[in-house]
Amino acid sequence: MNQAFIQPSPTKRAQFIAPVLIYAGGKAHFFSRDGEISILTKTAIDLFAVKDPILVCHAPYTAARTGVKIEHALDILELFAFVHPTKFCVPTPAGVMKAMGQIVPTDPDDILTSLLESVDHLLNDLHAQTKDHKRILDLASAMGLQGRGWLWTSIIFAAFGQPYDYTIPIEARLSFNVWNHLPEWSEGPQTDLTTHNAITGDETRARLSQILGQSATSEQRADQVNYATRITDAFQAKQTIDSQHVILAEAGTGVGKTLGYLTPTSVWTEKNNSPVWISTYTKNLQRQIDTELDKIYPDPVVKDAKVTVRKGRENYLCLLNFQDQALSSPVMQSAKPAIASGIMARWISQTKDGDLSGADFPGWLSNLLGAQNTLLLADKRGECIYAACDHYQKCFAERVVRKSASTPIVIANHATVMIQTAMVGESDVIPNRYIFDEGHHLFHAADNVFCTHITGQGGYELRRWLMGPEGGRKSRARGLKKRIDNVLPEQTQIQDMLFNIMRSAQTLPPEHWLKNINDTGSKLNFETMISALRTQILSRDDGVKTAYSLETILYPLSDELRASLAPAISDLKNLKNNLQKLVNYLRRILVDDMDKYSSDQRKRIDILAISLDKKIKFDLSGWIDTLTSLTESETNIDFVDWGGIEKIDGKIYDIGLYRHTINPMKNFATALKPNLHSAVITSATLRDQSDLNDDLISWQSAINLTGTNFLTDTPQHFSIPSPFSYKDQTKIIIIDDIPKDDVDQLAAAYQNLFTASGGGALGLFTSIQRLKSVHSRIETALSSNDITLYSQHIDGIDTGTLIDMFRDDTHSCLLGTDAVRDGVDIPGESLRLIVFDRVPWARPTILHKARRSVFGKRHYDEALTRLKLKQAYGRLIRQAHDRGVFIMLDSSTPTKLLSAFPDTVLIERVGIKDAIDITKHFLKS
Repeated sequence: MNQAFIQPSPTKRAQFIAPVLIYAGGKAHFFSRDGEISILTKTAIDLFAVKDPILVCHAPYTAARTGVKIEHALDILELFAFVHPTKFCVPTPAGVMKAMGQIVPTDPDDILTSLLESVDHLLNDLHAQTKDHKRILDLASAMGLQGRGWLWTSIIFAAFGQPYDYTIPIEARLSFNVWNHLPEWSEGPQTDLTTHNAITGDETRARLSQILGQSATSEQRADQVNYATRITDAFQAKQTIDSQHVILAEAGTGVGKTLGYLTPTSVWTEKNNSPVWISTYTKNLQRQIDTELDKIYPDPVVKDAKVTVRKGRENYLCLLNFQDQALSSPVMQSAKPAIASGIMARWISQTKDGDLSGADFPGWLSNLLGAQNTLLLADKRGECIYAACDHYQKCFAERVVRKSASTPIVIANHATVMIQTAMVGESDVIPNRYIFDEGHHLFHAADNVFCTHITGQGGYELRRWLMGPEGGRKSRARGLKKRIDNVLPEQTQIQDMLFNIMRSAQTLPPEHWLKNINDTGSKLNFETMISALRTQILSRDDGVKTAYSLETILYPLSDELRASLAPAISDLKNLKNNLQKLVNYLRRILVDDMDKYSSDQRKRIDILAISLDKKIKFDLSGWIDTLTSLTESETNIDFVDWGGIEKIDGKIYDIGLYRHTINPMKNFATALKPNLHSAVITSATLRDQSDLNDDLISWQSAINLTGTNFLTDTPQHFSIPSPFSYKDQTKIIIIDDIPKDDVDQLAAAYQNLFTASGGGALGLFTSIQRLKSVHSRIETALSSNDITLYSQHIDGIDTGTLIDMFRDDTHSCLLGTDAVRDGVDIPGESLRLIVFDRVPWARPTILHKARRSVFGKRHYDEALTRLKLKQAYGRLIRQAHDRGVFIMLDSSTPTKLLSAFPDTVLIERVGIKDAIDITKHFLKS
C-alpha cells in the first residue's frame, strides 16, 4: 500500500504529488517523483519502469499513444467522475483543467505540473461539496477492496484527514446502496388530446420576440421569424378525417430552425395543454433542442414540468442490474467492477434522468471502466421485471415514461416514435402532433425499424430472453420464468404454459451455435437452416476468402436451404403458439379475475403481456411470415431478401437471412397516420437540388424520401436559404492530380493540407481501411508540427468523445467516416477544413441495387450522394464569422454532383500544390 501521495503544504489544505505522464505533440512527457521533466525516447519507453502509481489522463489512450506500459495508473478522469459525476469534461489534460477553471498552459512541461494542481482542486471540491463524509469514505473504501483496488482511495481518505485502514472488511451492501437514497416517481396529470385551439402567426411572432428579448445578445432575424410563422400552419385543427396538416420545411444553416419550431410548439402546448413530440435522429440534436428550450423556459423548475427527453428503455440505467453488479464486485478477481460500481453509484446519485446516452453521462467513462460495467447496466435485452422489481418505484425508465405522459413537450427519437406508433393498441392513447427534425434521416430510421433479420445470433438472443442463463452460469440475465414468478408465482396453469414455452425455446440456437453448425453432429432445425444458408452463400459469393462480410441474392434457393425451412417454421410456430396462449391467459385473468389482484399486480400482469406481445409481433411473426413466403414464392415486389455472413476483423460472428421493404416509408406512414393531426418534417438538407434546378422535381425528391406522399395528398412545403455568405466564407476545391488508388499520395495530400490549415481539419473517408492506412502514414509528421491527430476506428474512443476532443483543441485533426459527417455541430476555429477522400457513392449492396432500380437508377445514386455532400459541407459554416475550405480528393467527381453546393460559390479544379496554397492563404486572410 502506498499512502504517501498527500503532502502537507503551508498554503493549501493538502498537496498531491506523484509521477505524471502525458501525451502531447506526438511525444511522451514525463514528470518524475523527484521533479525531473523529460521526453521519453523509444529506448526509454522500452525500459520504462516506475513502481509508484503514475498520474495520467485517460490511461488507455495515454498508454496506446505513448507506448508506455502503465502498471499502476492514477487516472485523473476516474477521480473527476467521482467528484463531479455529471459535469461535462473533455477527457484530455486541457479538458480537465478547463472544467476545473484553471488556466491551460501551452507548454507540455507546464501541463505536467498543472495536472497535479488539478488533483488538488478536485480533492478540495470533494471535501467542500460533501455533506456526508462517512458515505463518501465508505464508498471509496469499498472501491479500495482492502488495498487491492482503487488507487485513489487512500488519497481521498488523506484529503479528509483520515488514514485508510485497508484491513477493515468491505460492507458492499451498505456502501453501494445508492438506490435507497433516490426519490420515488409518482403518476402525474395526463396531457390533453381533446383540445384543438388554433394558434396564429401573431402569437408565434410575439412569443419569439419575448424569448429573444430575454438576452442582450439575441436579435430577431427575418428568416427565423418567417420560418416560425410558417410552421404555425401545422398547429391548426383538422377539418376532416384525412386532412392531416403536413409541412416539409427546409431551413439552411443559420436560419435558427430549432428555436423557430420550438416557439409555435410552446404557444400551442400552453394554449391547449396538448402534447407535441419532437423527434430527432442523433443524440447531438436532442441535446441541442434541450438546450434551446432553456431560452423558452429559463426557470429549471418550470422547464422540468414542461419538457421531457424520452428515449427507449435500453438507454436508461437499470437499478437492479447495478445492484447485481455492485454487490458481487468485491468478490471478483478484477478490481475494475468495484471501481466502476463506486463511480456509477456517484453518477446515479446525481444524474437528472439516468440516461446513459444523455448529456450528463460522460461518454468516455465506458472507455475507462468497460461497457459491461457502465453502458450495459441498461436493460439492453428487454428483460425488465417491471413492478416485481424492488426498485420499480425509483426506476429511471419508468420515471421518464410517466413524465413524458404529463409534460407537453417531449424530445424523442425517430426509432422510439416509430415503435410506439407501430405497437399502439385500440385503447392506447398516443400523441398526434409531431415535429421530425433531421427529416432526411427518416428513411434510414424506418428501414432499421421495419425489417426482418433471421440470424443465428438473433435466435440465440431470443432464446436467452426466454430461458435466461443456462448451464449454471452466473449472469444478470433474467429469463421469462423468473420474470413471471415475480408476478404470478405458483399458478399451476401458468407453470404448465411455461414448461411448454421453455421446451419450445430449446429449439432456438444456443450460445455456441456457430460451433455447432461447423460440427458434423446433429443440429437443431434452426441451426440446420442457418448452416444451409451459409453453404449457399459461400458457394455463390466470389469473396469467400476476404476478411469482409459477404452477401448474396437469396434466389434461387438451394435444395438444402429449401428443405430446411419447413422444420424451422414448425418450431417457430410452436413457440409462437405457446407464447400466445400465455398472453391470452394473462389478458383473460385481467378481465375475469378483477377481484383477485391488486392494482399493482394488475399493472405487472398487463406490462408482462405487452412485452410478450411485442416479441411475438416484432420477432416471431416476422420470422415466420418471411420464411413461409420463401417456401411459397421466390419473388415479392415489395421486399428485398438476401443472405449474409457478418464478419469482424475477418472472423464470422453472425449468419442470417435479411428482409427489408423496398420503401419502408409505407410502414412508417401506416403506423403514424391513423392518429396523426399534424407533422412537420424539417432539415437543412431535405431536397436534392439536381442539375436541372427544377423546384418541382427537388420537392418531389423530398416528398419521396420522407414518406410524405403516404401521409397526405396535399403537403405544404417551403424552403428558407441560409443567411450565410458562402461565397465569401468558403472555398470548394476538387484536386485533379492525386490518383485515388495511390494511398501514399493520398496520405501525403492529407498531411500537407492539414499542415496548411494548422489543424481544425476533418478528414472524411468512405473506407475504414483507407482511413487506417492514411492515419499510419501521417500521424508522426503531424505531431512534429504540434498537430494532434484523432481517428475513429483507431483510438478506441467513442465517436462523441472524439468529436468533443477535436472541438476542444483547435490545433487537432480528426479522421472519420459517416458518423462524423452527419449531425455534428463544430462551430468556429475548431473546424475550418474538410477533406473528402472519395465521392461518397452508396455501396452497391443487394438492398441498394433493388431500391436503385425502383427509385430512378443513376438519378437515385446521384441524389443520395448529393445529399451526403450537402450534409458534409454544411458542417463547415455554423456561425456568421466562420470560414472554411471544402476539398474533394477525387478527381473524378462528376459535375452533376456539384449542385449539392451553393450556386454562388466558385468550385475550382486544381492540383494539390495550388490547393495547399489556396487553403493556407484563405484561412490566414
